[in-house]
Amino acid sequence: MMPRPRILIADDEAIRLIALRTQLTTLGMEVVGEATTGREAVALARETAPDLVVLDIKMPEMDGIEAARQISSAQSVPIILLTAYSDQALIERAAAAGVFAYLVKPVAEEDLLPAILTARTRFAEFQELRKEVATLSEALEARKVIERAKGILMDRLRISEAEAFRRMQIQSQRENKRLVEIARAIITAHPML
Repeated sequence: MMPRPRILIADDEAIRLIALRTQLTTLGMEVVGEATTGREAVALARETAPDLVVLDIKMPEMDGIEAARQISSAQSVPIILLTAYSDQALIERAAAAGVFAYLVKPVAEEDLLPAILTARTRFAEFQELRKEVATLSEALEARKVIERAKGILMDRLRISEAEAFRRMQIQSQRENKRLVEIARAIITAHPML
């Protein structure tokens, strides 16, 4: 059995906050924090580390979009915004803040669950893509270092590219180090060669 999603909610109107908590609990979610201002939502997000955040846009002290931006910059979590306004400028600000869903109030239970599931699924896909990008960036950087080291060996020892690569591979096996580590050592030692 999967654990219940832990959700932080924020709305400056107590009635809507209670209604949202009730809807989420009925849907099998766990409400881990309730805020009535944007600032309070940011602080509670830090404290509770929720799986998802649902914010009203219009709140005192800090609006939901700014709160979403601050929460997203501090931790990775999907965020859904709720608003009574479907203004294009708000939607654009919300998208720029990294929000995963935008619902216009009043929100029905049958609209809330698909938004939560979609936001969590898109967020998981986004996290996977982020990992892939980091892995590809690392591989590209390693490739650049290896190519540079090969070039140094080719120039310095007057050998072919294949021979330079073969020598680096042999050294890698001999020292039980990754090829990129050998390449970095060659680059570091280059001025001394």
